[in-house]
Parts: sequence; structure tokens; C-alpha cells
Amino acid sequence: MRDNEDRFQVPDSGESAAVHSTEQPLSFASPTEIVELPSRGQLYPEGHILRGKDTLEIRFMTAKDEDILTSKALIKKGVAIDRMLQNIIVDKNVKVEDLLLGDKNALTVAARISGYGPEYDVSVTCPSCETKAKHTFNLSDLPHKEVSALEEMGVKTTPNGTFLVTLLRTQAEVEFRLLTGKDEAEIISESTSKTVKKEEANSTSQLKRVVLSVNGITDKRQVATFIDNLPVVDAKLLRSVIKNISPDVDMVQEFSCSTCGHEEDMEVPFTVEFFWPK
Repeated sequence: MRDNEDRFQVPDSGESAAVHSTEQPLSFASPTEIVELPSRGQLYPEGHILRGKDTLEIRFMTAKDEDILTSKALIKKGVAIDRMLQNIIVDKNVKVEDLLLGDKNALTVAARISGYGPEYDVSVTCPSCETKAKHTFNLSDLPHKEVSALEEMGVKTTPNGTFLVTLLRTQAEVEFRLLTGKDEAEIISESTSKTVKKEEANSTSQLKRVVLSVNGITDKRQVATFIDNLPVVDAKLLRSVIKNISPDVDMVQEFSCSTCGHEEDMEVPFTVEFFWPK
């Protein structure tokens, strides 16, 4: 193969000797950024590649990455964003499906900012007057959600990176883990393949995924039956505990209606306009 110098030779029509171009070869190195992980690497099990690491390096999105995001086949399968994220993570030993969901969300927001900027224009409906209009959220102003103190919530940790909590009504000791990118993808796939709403599917499906044992019993069928028959008070407690100890990006910002002037904190909606702005 010819080296770069040979490749940039320009022949002279009047001379037998080649004249070398003084132009430098194009540089294709993409800039990168360091993203802070909401988990700070503290909630991964021993041996996980991100255990103890509070940041992850990603490169800026490129035209090729945008091709991934606009692939109709990948969008239909619901894997376009995951494929794009995997593509921009510098350390290829890190897998998107193994990331805690909050850490994956942090990478998603960072990638969107680097690709399209921090301003996110999306249609929202005012909770007061029900007027639908465009509203601009600033994604660079989204802080990380602080994780509640485990001890104050009666939650214990295990050497395996899982958690234990005793429920109120049944007094059962439940062992659970936190949601990962893989869990999210599978829950979405399940909800879209059935005739039920995503929220309804999440109600018990999420718990059945993350609960590993009840009073030391690990049999999946018995655990699933236990969850199906959980008293409401225990189900609410378990969901609340999982939510409060899960590190994440705080996706709540102030909303002000331009029509009626109503103001309230609103969760930033994740719509197709997030990565496919018009």
C-alpha cells in the first residue's frame, strides 16, 4: 500500500517527476467528553467494569451516528438509541445493556446535547388550560438525582450488589437489584408486543425483573406469584424504595404556560423530537 505522502502526489503534465502536495491529510478524530455517572460507580456489583468509576468517556455524535438514529429498521425494533450509544462509548468493554438505567439516561442526555444542542423544543399540554404549544427545555440544566440514604429507608446492601428491604404488611424480606438498559429494552419490547399500555405492563413486569428473592426463596415462579399477590401497601413501598435509591438524571424542569400563565414543575417529555428534532 502507498503511504499518505504517495497518496497525495499530484502529477505534473510537463515533467516526469511528481510534485508533492503541501496539503495535510484530513484528520478524522472525533472530540470526546467526560460524562458524570449518577451512580458514581457505587451501585454496580463487584467485578463490574464500572464499579467505583464515576465518569465515562463518550465521543461526539457524527453523521454516521445520526444514520443509526434515523434507520427505520432500528427505530421499529426500538434499538436505535441503544445502538447509537454503544457506538459513541469510547471504552468498548462497556456495554449499554449492562449500564444502570440512570447512567444510561445520563449518556443519552449528553449525546443529545453534543449532537443537537441543549435546547429541546417539544409540544406539551398545559395541565391547567390544556392548551398544547411548543415549550423549550434546557437539557444542560438537568441535575443528577441524589440517592436517598439507604439506612434511612431501611435498605441493606449485599456483597453481590443487590439490596434487601423488609415490607410492611407481609413482613417479607425482599432482595432486589436496580434496572439496567437491558431491562428497559425488554420491558418496552413486551409492552409494544401486547394489547396493553406500557404503564400497565410496567406495573408488575418491572418488579418481577428486579426482585431476586423473597425470604431467601429464589424460585422465579414463586417470586412472581408473590409479586402478583402483594398487598398494595407493600407494592407501593417496594416501588418507592427502588425509585428513591436509583441514581438518575432529574428530568424535572419549570414549565410556564404562555397562554394562561400557569407555572409548575414538569417532567421533560421523552418524545421522538428528542433525537429527531424538526
